[in-house]
Amino acid sequence: MSSIEHNPCQRSPLYAVIDLGSNSFHMLITRQLADSVQVVDKVKRKVRLASGLDKQNKLSQQAIARGLECLSFFAERLQDIPTDNIRIVATATLRLANNRDDFIAQANVILNHQITLLSGEQEAQYIYQGVAHTNCSDNKRLVIDIGGASTELIVGEGITAKQVTSLNIGCVTFINQYFANGLLSEDNFERAIKAASKELSTIVSSYQQIGWQSVLGGSGTMQALAEVLTYQHQPTIITLEYLQAFKQQLIHCQSIKHIAIAGLSSERTPVIASGLSILLAIFQCFNIKQLQLSSGALREGLLYEMLPHDAKVNIRQRTINALMQRFHVDRHHAENIKNQALSLFQSFQSAWQLKQDNDYQILLASCQLHEIGLLLEFKHHQRHNAYIINNAELPGFEQADRQLLSALVLLYKGDIDAKLLQQSTCNYQNAQYLLAILRLAIILCRRRKDDVLPQYQAKVNGNTIHLCLPTAWLTQHPLIADELHQENQHLKVFNLALDIQCQSINDSLPPIH
Repeated sequence: MSSIEHNPCQRSPLYAVIDLGSNSFHMLITRQLADSVQVVDKVKRKVRLASGLDKQNKLSQQAIARGLECLSFFAERLQDIPTDNIRIVATATLRLANNRDDFIAQANVILNHQITLLSGEQEAQYIYQGVAHTNCSDNKRLVIDIGGASTELIVGEGITAKQVTSLNIGCVTFINQYFANGLLSEDNFERAIKAASKELSTIVSSYQQIGWQSVLGGSGTMQALAEVLTYQHQPTIITLEYLQAFKQQLIHCQSIKHIAIAGLSSERTPVIASGLSILLAIFQCFNIKQLQLSSGALREGLLYEMLPHDAKVNIRQRTINALMQRFHVDRHHAENIKNQALSLFQSFQSAWQLKQDNDYQILLASCQLHEIGLLLEFKHHQRHNAYIINNAELPGFEQADRQLLSALVLLYKGDIDAKLLQQSTCNYQNAQYLLAILRLAIILCRRRKDDVLPQYQAKVNGNTIHLCLPTAWLTQHPLIADELHQENQHLKVFNLALDIQCQSINDSLPPIH
């Protein structure tokens, strides 16, 4: 029997993060794969540690027992992961508990690893880093995280948190204080919202002075609200109007034990009213119009701190590179298409009033990912493209980004089903323009060689796209010429026309390479 030799100097690709939260204990296990992060396991247990705090902030023996039992389960999974690749942290409830040392000492023995007790500010910093490393935006953003015993608010830009705050208000502690009778009444909600607003009032001014362009959140309350929207086939954008309507739905249920809202998981129902109250207070105090889910928070922030330095830059491109490697995409061909799309974009930019913004970045991503489904089969690979985009782990791409990217890689050739281009990332007309650019770039590169495409010219006049290609080259490439003529028929669904002008490249229009 042969044995496998392990190089002791080789860094393990496995990493583990455990978060002893006030509501749930979480364990995240990942491996570094293709310069990206692949989640291999997630374990969550509803320990509700905060519910075990009495008025003197002493944890009950029952709560301690629940927590230690959960950690005994987690310990099994840590045995094969190097100590340097493990981070275990405790948050708000253990910050508050005056007998926390007893719990932590026993937990350290069970886990055979040391637990780090985070301050509120440290927790907020890690939450922001988790958002920064999984969301692709350089704008200022307000990040909200509602936990079981604390709520963190952070304003940051890029990977830098500019202001962080941790408040002792949470969905577990609030359920005990304002919904202890289990009743979902207007009065209970108003008392909870008023209490949260009082805590928030001390920081509103300083946050508004910094300002922000977007609002992100990823804790259980917001995820639960987004899941209801998903069940209703609506965009997962949380607005004040939606929150107020959801509150009325809860009041209609009359009591926590009678909550029955389609799409809301049963494990979230005990604390949804209190979490919603805190979120409503935040929306009202900070005058928030809408919030989008973040795919990362505390655990991701801890994880990315452990990863090698080269994994900490350009989250979106890292995700694209990983997908291209995993699905064996022809990188050279994809890069050629990306270059053609970039050139066409620049040629049409002024006439179509296009901006080099997030939509532009998603167009370039579609050039690189439009063949990921080929690994499964050719016949339905466009459908496979869209399925992978919609279901894979895509750090750096919000759900709205996925909608546009999925539509582009689904519709990049053949007949165009216009309704499939409906999404919430950009307006419908801009989506049409991006798809037209992608489709043309792909047709022009159908030879899959970068040395056969001549200099050509392109412009837009009204609703007509003009491509000026040399007559001799079109004669030598009859299949591409025919596909360009067919594309004129396909684009009519958008009221666009494609005019192929066969002429010399010596023209007043700037050539595209």
